[in-house]
Amino acid sequence: MSLDLSGLAAVQSRMLSIQDRFAAASVSVPASASADTFASRLAAATADTSAGTAVAGADPAPATTAATGDQVVADARRYLGVPYVWGGTDPQHGLDCSGLVQRVYADLGVDLPRVAADQARQGAPVASLAQARPGDLLAFGDPVDHIGIYAGNGQMVVAPKTGDVVKVEAVYRTPTAIRRILPDPLSPSGVPSLAAGAAGPATGALAAAPAAYRDLFTAAAARNGVPASLLASVARAESGFNPSAVSPAGALGLMQLMPGTARSLGVNPLDPAQAVDGAARLLARDLRTFGSNELALAAYNAGPEAVRRYGGVPPYAETRAYVQRVLAYQNGGGA
Repeated sequence: MSLDLSGLAAVQSRMLSIQDRFAAASVSVPASASADTFASRLAAATADTSAGTAVAGADPAPATTAATGDQVVADARRYLGVPYVWGGTDPQHGLDCSGLVQRVYADLGVDLPRVAADQARQGAPVASLAQARPGDLLAFGDPVDHIGIYAGNGQMVVAPKTGDVVKVEAVYRTPTAIRRILPDPLSPSGVPSLAAGAAGPATGALAAAPAAYRDLFTAAAARNGVPASLLASVARAESGFNPSAVSPAGALGLMQLMPGTARSLGVNPLDPAQAVDGAARLLARDLRTFGSNELALAAYNAGPEAVRRYGGVPPYAETRAYVQRVLAYQNGGGA
């Protein structure tokens, strides 16, 4: 009996093509990539793929696929610099927000509907940004009119608007829906395990915080790229988690922001959500500037100019005691 090997050869060719795309997806592309630099990657990104067309309507279970959230983000980054085109589904000409989402998931073998409102009903719901993982979909608007792919650390890959390009940008407002398209990864025992970036059990000052504030700390931490445990530790040291606290020096609220600092941040220091967000932005700035929790805390207490002047934690007894107390809280210690 003779065998027809042509079909087998086609399957092998297809498998090699898919492997090549996943290898390319592991290469990180800077967020500043332009449409010109994208042209050199376009052929690989679009080779032999097609966007699926799932029927909108019922909410299916998360897709059964071996792809991971990190692979979703890596694939999305390959489209950085593609021009935004309303209604665009072809990266050779342009993509809109839902066109990007559909294309990326199609690359990895997952069919999604065409428009953002339908995509925002796929998979499983995620309670908040604090629990989001790379690869989750972030939907905005009510009804939904915009969507992006969460990249972790308060960032998303998105096709923003006319005149712009596919880019990585901060999650600048609270999503109206977060959907997990990929199934939870399994441990060797077959039990779902925490993926990278997933929120684990609260410990230290975060566990000691009132339940009403824990989501504020974790969400602000995710938006600004600071540890939630650090934010909770600052709140514990500053006010003992008292949103109405007023210091003798005039610092206000849960995070003890001075009125002038609060104004510069555009927040109400007596509103816990605004205060936590403002404090997270301050700490994120000082972490970038000084490179350590210790110095960022010193700047929070004594001001960044004092840290610069002394080239480290200023020799103020109050500041040094404050830094040690917050770090002890963060590490699960302290009274």
